Amino acid sequence: MTTLIVVVGLAVYVLLYLTYGKKLEKNVVKATDDETPSQRMYDGVDYVPAKAPVLFGHHFASIAGAAPIVGPVLAMAWGWVPGLLWVWFGNIFIGAVHDYLALMASVRYDGRSVQFVASDVIAKRTGKTFYWLVFFLLILVIGAFGAVLGNMFIANGQVPSAYILKLVAALILGVLLYRVKMNFTAATVIGIIMLILAIIGGHQFPINASRDVWMLVMFFYIIIASAVPVNILLQPRDYLNSWLLYIGLAIGGIAAIFSFTGFTAPAFTSFSPIVSGGQPSPFWPVIPLIIACGSLSGFHALVGSGTTSKQIEKERHGLPIGYGAMLTEGFLSTIVIISVSGFGLSIIQGAGQDLTVANWGSAYAGAMNASFGAATTFTNSYAAMVDSTFLTILPTEIVKVIAGMWVASFAMTTLDTTNRLGRYTLTEILMPMKAKNEGMFNFLTNRWIASTIPAIIGIYLAWSGSFTVLWPSFGSANQLIASIALLTGAAWVVKRQKAKNANIVLIPAYLLWITVTAAIIWFSVVVLPGTIENDPVTGIVVLIIEIVMLIMNFVFIIDFLKNKNKPLASEA
Repeated sequence: MTTLIVVVGLAVYVLLYLTYGKKLEKNVVKATDDETPSQRMYDGVDYVPAKAPVLFGHHFASIAGAAPIVGPVLAMAWGWVPGLLWVWFGNIFIGAVHDYLALMASVRYDGRSVQFVASDVIAKRTGKTFYWLVFFLLILVIGAFGAVLGNMFIANGQVPSAYILKLVAALILGVLLYRVKMNFTAATVIGIIMLILAIIGGHQFPINASRDVWMLVMFFYIIIASAVPVNILLQPRDYLNSWLLYIGLAIGGIAAIFSFTGFTAPAFTSFSPIVSGGQPSPFWPVIPLIIACGSLSGFHALVGSGTTSKQIEKERHGLPIGYGAMLTEGFLSTIVIISVSGFGLSIIQGAGQDLTVANWGSAYAGAMNASFGAATTFTNSYAAMVDSTFLTILPTEIVKVIAGMWVASFAMTTLDTTNRLGRYTLTEILMPMKAKNEGMFNFLTNRWIASTIPAIIGIYLAWSGSFTVLWPSFGSANQLIASIALLTGAAWVVKRQKAKNANIVLIPAYLLWITVTAAIIWFSVVVLPGTIENDPVTGIVVLIIEIVMLIMNFVFIIDFLKNKNKPLASEA
């Protein structure tokens, strides 16, 4: 079964890229060889051209985070078939199209955000509403991913040690690439060697610390990493992340093909197993809140239109980076589902949890969280899958560190990229203040101050440890942004690109908007009241964010429906 699923999944993604993706590039986006914003508006901090492989690494690491791993692991409560189908169909019909359009629309708007695009192609009020929705999402991303990392760092001290060593390697690689101007291939070889040494060093010298310590470390790290120029840390680190991705996918793909293992997890449990906040969670509309980035993600639009569009060197790099990275992420989620389906039951039972196929729907979420948590359940299942093949020559503990680094690297990258996006978003939200009080505007939008504000709120939420509440709350904001970004992309395609067949974007966007709106209402009514009883501060903060998002969500859809057929102001 593992062999069949991985081969079919890989074939589907390659075929779609070469057919549907190429048609989008030619007929909808109409990519050109014109100068890009990174060249026209170079500033040495945010607008910096990057080679395609380097930028792919940054983009993928930023959009992936822990979500394509954690989400599918959590979704196993429904069984492996529902989660896999959502990953594949979400990638095909929504995720990859959404990501590519958001990136390329931003490139055409001088690297401005997808919120700015919405202000132009829909209405100014829409853009303002969108900015606040985005800011709330960014805070929830920091909270959810910070909680994931805190749990992982406590569970395995080798992972944070390896990650810290990799940061040192990234700083050295940045010097070689941008200061010394070393040959790109030679610098890459040195970077890969340093990455391998970081993994080995992390295994040999683990760092064990409390949750409080790791929360403080993450707080200061994301402020610094989101404020320094992108070519000092962000670009070289994420280029190393891309090699970590290639190594991890190659090992996992080969292991899945040659393990020849059947699935011990059930194909389907029930429509409403226990998933979120200890409550029965219906597959519809909850599934997009749980799987999140593994299938589709509004956060990708923020990365594409926030950092990636400011670094892209050529428009034709947009397809492999924007469209291709989403398909790669879907393949990663496929590997996750395969590994946990084949080996997760024995891993969780080995940790002393009473989990069987018969009680899977009611007991899986609790047993998985009580034993390792979602991220470590994957790393252990992945290592077991590798160990079942001829790849057993790789030491199991090293494979666990590689898998753990996979999760940690992408999650940490998402954290600091999110904080950088929070800085951009806060600056744009406060822009009206500039004319009234320029001194206060300059203070609040200073890159260090503006990086600190979202970090404080987000890490506070992560510190609470309410993961089963933070994850779906992040998912609700994330998928809400996805539907809004996709509607914005459709408006851009029609009004700016004058392209036909906008329904291929509009129909999925409408269906997603309905699904996510229903899911947010369910989450607010069913899950959050119990959270408020157990953790009043976190529960109330999340509830306020959810209610405000719902109100703004309806404002957006009203504006969209009123203006989707109106000409642009410049053409009226």
